[in-house]
Amino acid sequence: MKDESRAWIVFAQENLTSAQILYSSHLYNPCLQNIQQAVEKALKAIIIEKSLRFSKTQNILELKQVLSDSDISIDRSDDERDFLDTIYLPSKYPLSGVLPDFNPNEQICLDGLKIAEKVLKSMKKVLDSDN
Repeated sequence: MKDESRAWIVFAQENLTSAQILYSSHLYNPCLQNIQQAVEKALKAIIIEKSLRFSKTQNILELKQVLSDSDISIDRSDDERDFLDTIYLPSKYPLSGVLPDFNPNEQICLDGLKIAEKVLKSMKKVLDSDN
């Protein structure tokens, strides 16, 4: 495995662990930020390991499309992908009226954690299939 891919995996796992701790502490907005970051970094780990080209982005749809274009499947629904894309900017930068359509709460974070855990499992499965 490439050193760079390994670094992205470590960061993805750290973001997931952080999200779990933040969830347990009822800190829902930063929990959502870490959920999105965990998924983004997991997808980038695969892209980098597979030597695929991608632009600098935090957009889950774009990253998933890079993988799909190379016949690499991460089993996430469009609704889950849309959810992850809608939480990034509003949870980090509440500027210019760009607020989420929801207030971060326990259930939204729990749903996000389940998605992130599935994505990281999928990442490991894809990367392990190379060995």
